[in-house]
Amino acid sequence: MSQAAVALEPRQPLPDEPVVVFESVSIGFEGKQVLDNISFTVKPGETRILLGPAGVGKSVLLKLADGLLRPDSGRIFIFGEEVSAMPEEELFKLRGRVGIVFQEGALFDSLTVRDNVGYRLMEEHLPDDEVDSRVIEALRFVELEHTLTKFPSELSGGMRRRVAIARAIITKPDLLLYDSPTGGLDPITSTTIIELVIKQRDVYHTSSLLVTHRLQDAFVLASHRFNRENNKMEPLPEGHSDPQTSFLVLNNGRLAFDGSTHDLVHSDDPFLKEYLT
Repeated sequence: MSQAAVALEPRQPLPDEPVVVFESVSIGFEGKQVLDNISFTVKPGETRILLGPAGVGKSVLLKLADGLLRPDSGRIFIFGEEVSAMPEEELFKLRGRVGIVFQEGALFDSLTVRDNVGYRLMEEHLPDDEVDSRVIEALRFVELEHTLTKFPSELSGGMRRRVAIARAIITKPDLLLYDSPTGGLDPITSTTIIELVIKQRDVYHTSSLLVTHRLQDAFVLASHRFNRENNKMEPLPEGHSDPQTSFLVLNNGRLAFDGSTHDLVHSDDPFLKEYLT
């Protein structure tokens, strides 16, 4: 990554209160329990990596965090506001502080990269010159400022995912939700995406909740840092992990693990040992 890629101004530190709080959250569909009594927090500047077998409700949990779904029981707080009991129009305002990277990028095929990235700003009827300036700033972060006038069909899968990250960060959110950001990508492109996540974590200290099914991506996140001097990620010393990155593991609707990288890899729990091998 080039030195010119770092352009967005770092945000001020968030208050000490947790950015995300799940309190005994449960939800089911058509008689099947998907999440059962889930409780955890995301602290300011913290990245929580959500792991688990396919179909255990990882994406459902993200939708609950953004208020797209409401739990059957329990409470969810984002920035101290109870989203699980919030009217839709208040939720809309709160989502202005949340950036989401959907599975497969979820770009609008009929819109240019500029209009995809600037969509939320255009909805707010900001002047075109301000939209252009902020779109270029966000695209510079992902090193794609040259794609402004292209359409998604003209981009590779990895480029589309990077555009999706630019769209998520354009409002300079206080919380980022990543739903399998490397799903369907080859290992080299996946590494590029994970490097951007690490950059967002280490340069701008954005709180994040990231779903992935790729253990390698998860442990790269936990074992690397972003070096601002050479604008690249680099491994931490052997045996060390990022203190602001920790893990949640779901299994059969329940939280099977909530803790540090060290505790996860050294757990004696039979399910975790089998899952990690």
